[in-house]
Amino acid sequence: MSKKQDESELLSFLNAKGAYQPRKIGKSTDFTFLANLTGRPQVWMLDKHGEVSSFHELKDRVLQVYHSPSGKHTVLASDFEGNEKQQFFLTSDNGKTIEDLVISPEHFHQFGGWSPDESRITYASNRRNPGYFDIFTLNIETKEEVTVFESQTNCTPLTWTADGKRIIFTYAVSNIDNQLHILDIESGKTTPIGDVNIPARYHSVQLTKDNMSGYVVTDEGRDTLAIAKFELKKPDSLDFIYKSERWDIEEVKISVDEQYLAFSLNEGGSSQLGIYSLRKNTVTNIKDLPVGVYQSLQWLTDRELLVGVTSSTLPGDIWKVDIIDDKSERLTNIGVSPEVSHLWVEPELCHFSSFDGLEVPYFLYGKKSANQPVMLYIHGGPESQIRNEYNPVIQYLAAQGYAVAAPNVRGSMGYGREYVQLDDVRKRMDSVADVNYLVEDLVSTHQADRDRVGIMGRSYGGFMVLAAITHYPKVWSAAVDIVGISHFRTFLENTGPWRRRLREQEYGSLEHDSDFFEEIAPLNHTEKIQVPLLIFHGKNDTRVPVSEAEQLTKDLESQGKNVELIIFEDEGHQTEKLENHVLMNKKTVEFMDQWLDK
Repeated sequence: MSKKQDESELLSFLNAKGAYQPRKIGKSTDFTFLANLTGRPQVWMLDKHGEVSSFHELKDRVLQVYHSPSGKHTVLASDFEGNEKQQFFLTSDNGKTIEDLVISPEHFHQFGGWSPDESRITYASNRRNPGYFDIFTLNIETKEEVTVFESQTNCTPLTWTADGKRIIFTYAVSNIDNQLHILDIESGKTTPIGDVNIPARYHSVQLTKDNMSGYVVTDEGRDTLAIAKFELKKPDSLDFIYKSERWDIEEVKISVDEQYLAFSLNEGGSSQLGIYSLRKNTVTNIKDLPVGVYQSLQWLTDRELLVGVTSSTLPGDIWKVDIIDDKSERLTNIGVSPEVSHLWVEPELCHFSSFDGLEVPYFLYGKKSANQPVMLYIHGGPESQIRNEYNPVIQYLAAQGYAVAAPNVRGSMGYGREYVQLDDVRKRMDSVADVNYLVEDLVSTHQADRDRVGIMGRSYGGFMVLAAITHYPKVWSAAVDIVGISHFRTFLENTGPWRRRLREQEYGSLEHDSDFFEEIAPLNHTEKIQVPLLIFHGKNDTRVPVSEAEQLTKDLESQGKNVELIIFEDEGHQTEKLENHVLMNKKTVEFMDQWLDK
């Protein structure tokens, strides 16, 4: 295959599109969804013929869509060149015209929902102080803005109660834990949901129309996330109604007639869709859906659900599920890529035993023969998880003859509370040791070529790459760091104030752990690096400042090491623009081809 043909095939992998985040419009069965069909994510819908049509196109990417209860109004959330500082825009004619609604470009905004009568929205913003998020309401007609709650941390409104008098909001406690509180708008009084004395996660709040009770996903007093019920009159007491001792509940959504709870269960990186009958207290598992990850559950009718589905061989599409007959229908076909989909491969779910006997899971793509070159792909977070989802770089590397291993090392989400805390603070390097043991497993169990092992990762995964090549320098042949952390001290000093406070719960604090930061910092061990290093970073990154890449590159260049830094001037923490996405992944594959010498 010629070089030109190689580039054409790579573009086919990278240009694969997906539809995600379905949002029902009012009481109709119409819905919008997001898709990157034009170079950046925008809002789309299906017309009466089932064809995709534009809802409205903004200048920059659309991050979220919020339809009012009747569907008359819609708020679109967008940022500027990847900086994640969401601004809100309003349309009241199904996207035909749009107006600025909440605009303060230097500040973050987090949407919290429409009031039941649709006259107001609520949101949080850090306008008063960069490190504090306060809660506001805004009348969409008069544009009157009212501060209804001031906080000393990061809080986000989630939903209004049915009487429109209260707002439920989440209050960040640590990098993973939060609290839920009910805010009385008139008095300013707050009441907690659940036991605030027990560290826990809470999300996916669903309230009943009678203003009496609600449901929430939480791990209060448990290892895994489960579904609990609470009463609004006594919300501190939770009654668990459905749980799995091994896996986390991901999302829950109450049906229109309030007879069912639809939920997704994360089983080792793939989803199971379940329907819990509130009347019978029984669970039915839906089988007629493709294996993959299910997101953004939306009830269309009393018996029909919208589900966003993605998998390793599906970039993303929207399905409709009949819960009574257990039948599904694919509504969009944006994830269809006939020119390249025949090359996509399903991963094998594997496990290895790490240095202390901990069983660590990983997905293995493209394993074909002995002595293959192998790439390790490390996820970010660290409280994230490699899922059974489409990744164009992994798929392309597998198609080119690489075996690709994507692990969920200790500290990853999806395996319970105990597992996610195994790398906290001074246990940080245990997760890096997991990566080293993964290589040993790939060599011994899957006959990977020990002399042709590459590693790449994004964000915290970028730190893992840098830590691996400095603390285990002889293992690797090439490395790619994307928006990674080179020193936790400088990262914490330069990241956003509100993010710093939460990140210190995971990484350690500047006050108490600076000695440990110095001990493990890749920036302090650059003389050990023996492999070529390719670095990417976004100039507008508000999470991991671009200075993390610049200081590392400068140090390596002063030593004459093989390093290349590419800064995207119009990107943030994510790489959204098509031309940048293509350049980054093309360079990555060419880089690995060069240094892994296939």
